[in-house]
Amino acid sequence: MDTGSDLVWFPCSPFECILCENKYDSNIPTTPFNISSAFHLPCNSPACSAAHSSLPSSDLCAISHCPLETIEVSDCSAFSCPSFYYAYGDGSLIARLYKDQLSLPLASSSLNLPNFTFGCAHTTLGEPIGVAGFGQGLLSLPAQLAKHSPQLGNSFSYCLISHSFDVNRIRKPSPLILGRSSFKHKENKDSKAVANEGSGNNGVVEGEEEFLYTPILHNPKHPYFYCVGLEAITVGKKRIPAMESLKRVNRKGNGGMVVDSGTTFTMLPTKLYEAIVTEFENTIGSVLTRANQVEEQTGLNACYYYDNELVSLTKVPKLVLHFVGNSSVTLPRRNYFFKYMDGSDGKKERHVGCLMLMNGGDEEDDGPVATLGNIQQQGFEVVYDLVKRRVGFARRQCSTLWDSLNQD
Repeated sequence: MDTGSDLVWFPCSPFECILCENKYDSNIPTTPFNISSAFHLPCNSPACSAAHSSLPSSDLCAISHCPLETIEVSDCSAFSCPSFYYAYGDGSLIARLYKDQLSLPLASSSLNLPNFTFGCAHTTLGEPIGVAGFGQGLLSLPAQLAKHSPQLGNSFSYCLISHSFDVNRIRKPSPLILGRSSFKHKENKDSKAVANEGSGNNGVVEGEEEFLYTPILHNPKHPYFYCVGLEAITVGKKRIPAMESLKRVNRKGNGGMVVDSGTTFTMLPTKLYEAIVTEFENTIGSVLTRANQVEEQTGLNACYYYDNELVSLTKVPKLVLHFVGNSSVTLPRRNYFFKYMDGSDGKKERHVGCLMLMNGGDEEDDGPVATLGNIQQQGFEVVYDLVKRRVGFARRQCSTLWDSLNQD
């Protein structure tokens, strides 16, 4: 499930995945899809054009060998949409478009979607198990769902359980809620979601029902992205303003932050990232020892050794994301400061903690300048209200959210 892309695709038989070793849990069944009952999409369909980055249907039908006289009368429906290339940040694929009936097993029944459009991939690079694109494009699952059931397709939310980095520790999956109907909004002048980490309620916040919203910004260059504006980040007691390009998206489609369930780490422009690392060092550098070797090996920055967890981790500064719309989201410590045991120097293992943000490089005129990754989203219900065009955040116990909703 990926909010940063707009294509639903499956691996289809025969299937080959290049460089897919250790990319997924081998216990998960990944039998390639049999497309014998599916139908090709024609080259002159809007979906075909969408899959080919809005290439005109006349060009696509010419590629599919539709005769010129047939192209001129727009009657190339007998010619299939040609194969297309689709890329992610860490993988890619070549696929063809098909349509078939899709059955979604919901909580109380199943929903059947006739003529559902999907990609069928026989060859991929680093993509072994298929992706459900939840972006804003024509081919995404919400867009197609909205045609048949607007109440389900016009809003959705997910609640990501904590990353354990150990698949054997995951006891419950992260719930995905189609047609999320509870949109209570906290109307404070500067709305805040505060993580109550360490309390008996496992991080549930005051006003659990309330979402903190920030507007979805239109991106003409990448219309399928959910772009939002970031005004500042607070580290400890210091508020660090974001550059203007993070607050808005310009007419060329540059700027803003993408909310992406399919990216692991939050990526920030170099200038903002370095300011955050510097403030971390100013806050805890005199208390904890910098783990320089760990930083070199992991590529992370602001890593520190600590001995007494109860004492040392209380020194880690809070981190708050200030979004456009006066919504301030305070992250629980585990969402931005990952702790583990390190023995890479061959000596006794030591506790180490690292800032879980990444340097996204210098700003360039090439689309969004930052990404909100899924580590920072864990423990929050993130709702996408596509009617009012806004994204909301609310602290949740994700492992029990599904049960609690079914009891309402």
